[in-house]
Amino acid sequence: MLRLVVNGEPRQVEPGVTLLTALERAGVHVPHLCHDPRLAPVGACRLCVVELRGASRPVAACTTPVVDGMEIETHTPALEHERSTLLRLLAWSYPSDAPVGDNAFLAEVRAHGLEGELKGRTDPDRSDEAHPYIRVDMSRCIYCYRCERICNDLQGQFTWRVWNRGADTRIRPDSGTTLLESSCVSCGACADSCPSGALVDHTLLELGAASTWTRTTCPYCGVGCEMNVGTRNGRLVQVRPVLDAPVNKGHLCVKGRYAFRFGEAADRITTPMIREGDSWRPVTWDEAVQHVADRLKQLRATYGPDSIGVLGSARATNEENYLAQKFARAVVGTNNVDSCARVCHAPSAAALRSMLGTGASTNSFDDIELARTLVVFGSNATENHPVVGARIRQAARRGARLIVVDPRRTELAEIADIHLRLRAGTDIPLLHALAWTLLHEHLVDADFLAARVDGLEEFESFVAPWTPERTAEECGADADLIRRAARMYATEKPSMCFHGLGLTEHVQGTDTVMALVNLALLTGNVGRPGTGLNPLRGQNNVQGAAHMGCDPRHLAGYAPIESGRAQVEAVWGAPIPSSQGLDLMEMMDAARAGRLKALYAIGYDVLLTNPNANETLEALSQLDLLVVQDMFLSETARQVGTVFLPAASSFEKDGTFMNSERRIQRVRRALPPPEGARADWQILCALAAAIGRPHGFTFASAEEIWEEVRRVWKAGAGISYQRIERGGLQWPCPSEDHPGTQILHQGTFASGARAALRRVEYRGAAERPTAQYPFVLVTGRRLYQFNAGTMTGRTLNIVLQPRDELAIAPEDADRLGLQSGDRVVVRSQDGEATISIRVTDEVSPGEVFATFQSGEVFLNRVTSSQRDSVTHTPEYKRTAVDLRRASG
Repeated sequence: MLRLVVNGEPRQVEPGVTLLTALERAGVHVPHLCHDPRLAPVGACRLCVVELRGASRPVAACTTPVVDGMEIETHTPALEHERSTLLRLLAWSYPSDAPVGDNAFLAEVRAHGLEGELKGRTDPDRSDEAHPYIRVDMSRCIYCYRCERICNDLQGQFTWRVWNRGADTRIRPDSGTTLLESSCVSCGACADSCPSGALVDHTLLELGAASTWTRTTCPYCGVGCEMNVGTRNGRLVQVRPVLDAPVNKGHLCVKGRYAFRFGEAADRITTPMIREGDSWRPVTWDEAVQHVADRLKQLRATYGPDSIGVLGSARATNEENYLAQKFARAVVGTNNVDSCARVCHAPSAAALRSMLGTGASTNSFDDIELARTLVVFGSNATENHPVVGARIRQAARRGARLIVVDPRRTELAEIADIHLRLRAGTDIPLLHALAWTLLHEHLVDADFLAARVDGLEEFESFVAPWTPERTAEECGADADLIRRAARMYATEKPSMCFHGLGLTEHVQGTDTVMALVNLALLTGNVGRPGTGLNPLRGQNNVQGAAHMGCDPRHLAGYAPIESGRAQVEAVWGAPIPSSQGLDLMEMMDAARAGRLKALYAIGYDVLLTNPNANETLEALSQLDLLVVQDMFLSETARQVGTVFLPAASSFEKDGTFMNSERRIQRVRRALPPPEGARADWQILCALAAAIGRPHGFTFASAEEIWEEVRRVWKAGAGISYQRIERGGLQWPCPSEDHPGTQILHQGTFASGARAALRRVEYRGAAERPTAQYPFVLVTGRRLYQFNAGTMTGRTLNIVLQPRDELAIAPEDADRLGLQSGDRVVVRSQDGEATISIRVTDEVSPGEVFATFQSGEVFLNRVTSSQRDSVTHTPEYKRTAVDLRRASG
């Protein structure tokens, strides 16, 4: 620790911080307007100047590093006079007619008694109300440039621009018009940083400043950003990023920052309902719970426990998913339990577990800043995982190499050193060609191979036919670029790989991830800082849902049933079924065949999300009982549900989520659920009691459930609520004195000392274009809407992306006589959907891309029933389709 004297008082501070940081931590307020802890200090506003013993003039505290023995005075008459003078100059042009606001500049004006110095007037020509989330009034700008700097240096968007010079200087969006028309991605960093009210959240103006703040975790993607949720009078009014969060480091995307008011949607359901004929009958909780309990008991008695299935939720907490699978196994008596992990990253978990011993991300997001080469394979990270995408983009700006493998020209592809633009579904040949190049050009890590990898000779013979030239014909990527990418990955180390659903949602999704693991093993890019294989998980707790045992073949901790049975049965005091459980897709098959009679779906719109919606609808329609537990009447509930149980949102309950990097983080209740809605775990406990199996379901809190999880999951035994109050912990964390694990497979693999290269046969696409269906449809998400649109579709994000769109190449649009905005019918052999088009060169000729969030479009009527042979994950990324102009 370093010793300081501040205003005559001795202080101690850790080394490596600035004087301003040291003073803030000591509780000494020094005014500042240009400084933001997320940005490099510039010392421009000069308000934070302090007197330093031995210095000839005052120094800016934000740019001065702490040195042992410093003696500082922070509020001498001379300093206060200088600050008042500077504030008076800024106040001269600030609008006196601006409403009194809660911003840093006005707070300092008031603190220095300078309210009468506000001499400016609001200029309507400098106001902009067009953006749904951010009000712009540049009459209030004090030219601290924080908006421009944070947009550039944190988000990397470069939206805010400085126009003109001197007295004519203006800060405006790059569009030169409104913020809505600019390149802004609505992350809100500029409004969060602005100290003067020039940029402010509309909710603050509409609802007032928050009276209470609650630290919690974002309910959207698997990045797991921590946020501070502000409430006032029982309503959510603002969300701000947690500055010291290890994952997002003071940043959020548009969904986490602004798409939080779905809980207030007019169509929120807060009363249990039972379907009678074509209508719903509102009932009490007691009646609803007893009805479900009676029906489950009847069906179990008549058809056996395996006639019932349970689906956990990627939107529910770890504790709730743990109870969902415990309910299925200990109360119903079936291993028919799964989650939406089945339709996204189940191939990643299977491949990584098979080859390395652990089916999860090997490294941490902090390794992004350590990597010299970053590979993004089949993921539009800046849109689907925006905070991680921004970190990758900023790393590339700082000099890291960037390789993007994607059929589309994404944002990251535009700045990449190499973009391998392959045809959808041809990832395996490309990966084999990369491996061929590594071997042929002697770019492998010989020491790593000798120490930790088996099967090299057999693998080299296996990939011998896959030259870059042969592969280029199959996958469409340039042979020379394939060679360059292999060289970069192998020589510009450490190299870190991220992959998304573009790799997994194929008939050979598991095989493809195995082929990716081969590259890491060949080059030694695993088990080290700045390396690894890192699936970007789609939903906030999809990693946790499967890991808590919502999987037909695994228990909590992703332990195979047979190896984990004894420990779990001892804790539960109940047997685990011995029958083979069905996964989600197998449940659909069984329902269609009449073998599955009941399905209990928690927070998952199965009908809108699953592929081949016509088949899914047929399957769900065969059920005798379909319980939907959600916040809204989903397509599943609306069309085929028989009971609806209203659930609380993550803002309305406690628990934990598990993010993509294996980090367990706290979820905290920011406000109570609306009257009538209940947390998922509370509903499960009530239902177990009504069935007559209350033992093991008498929990009084989410923390009590988590304590049981710790008893059955050895690798998570050291993760208590107390230890994750700030920032969370990454498993494995087997004891309370363990720091958590940032990097897996250091020294040895989870499966043993050595791993084996896999010889993955390429079978080719299940669906290829034909004369009847000449296009290949790829589906995915865009920035502003999330999955089935359950939450984002009920927020002002619909202004930013009002509908699903089909992206089509200009050549194809010209040939079909189409232009942006036209509506087309997309038809496959399985069904059809009508959607608007957007003409763009983001997609290659012959391929089209569409989102699937809207029940109005219902794009999954088109996608096929083709599945991965190992995990049964559907092939959403390659469907042969035809396009024709929609009539009317």
